Amino acid sequence: MPLRRRRTRSRTAPGSRTSGWPEARSAASAAGPASTTTASPGTGTGGTSPGTGGTSRTARRRRAVQAVALCCALALLPATWLRLSTDDVRMDAGTADAPSAPVALVFGAGLWDGEPSPYLAHRLDAAADLYEHGKVRAVLVTGDNSREEYDEPDAMRDYLTDRGVPARRIAADFAGFDTWDSCTRAVRVFGVSRALLVSQDFHIRRAVALCRAAGVDSYGVAVPEPHDRTWYAGGVREIPSAAKAAFEAGVTPDPHFLGPHEPGVDRALADARGKGAAHGKGAAHGKAASRGQADRR
Repeated sequence: MPLRRRRTRSRTAPGSRTSGWPEARSAASAAGPASTTTASPGTGTGGTSPGTGGTSRTARRRRAVQAVALCCALALLPATWLRLSTDDVRMDAGTADAPSAPVALVFGAGLWDGEPSPYLAHRLDAAADLYEHGKVRAVLVTGDNSREEYDEPDAMRDYLTDRGVPARRIAADFAGFDTWDSCTRAVRVFGVSRALLVSQDFHIRRAVALCRAAGVDSYGVAVPEPHDRTWYAGGVREIPSAAKAAFEAGVTPDPHFLGPHEPGVDRALADARGKGAAHGKGAAHGKAASRGQADRR
């Protein structure tokens, strides 16, 4: 019985690129060495060309820089508005250069152990000087008294009386929690229509802008200070405060506490008018007496 030739399939090693069939080996030999696709960074399948990757990174950086520049511009817009709207405020003008007004409005600036802080004391010194030289007839002190143990207005009043300002010429606003509240309450609660505003030079522009927006004919008296760390901190604080001020000037919201009309400023001004009238009558009486004596002679 003739033997039947067995056709066997040659096995290939794992990972071999060709099969054991003669036809496959012939095809592989004819095709040459097998080429493999290796993805290198920025090239090959699934990658991007070197130029494309660099362009993408550059574009992202450019967009980031533009976003930062836009944020900076938006942040400086309120400060620019503040500067332009108070361009007439003189930073070098002292109390002697101030015009006359019925009232000086002094903003609170904190207490140290129940006494006015150095910055607040300097504001009060300027207000006392304005009163002494006849620039104002009354002083409205405005500050925070939200806690029983913290009373800015009374501390400010005591400081002024110690420096010669009569207590009857001082009115106190105990709900001046910030600059806007102090300005709008000066108009709506105390009836102030014209005032000299007293504050440090870095704050006076915002005070003038807000009081004018509230309806007060305002002139700023800038109190100079050494340009130390405290002064620079106050100046930096004015950047975000300018944005708040722009909102308040545009929207003119109610203060935290509005309340009824308070007669403190009216009484102080009435006292000043009474003193003026009494002084006028005394002067007239003196002149008449002198004239009578001359006639008798």
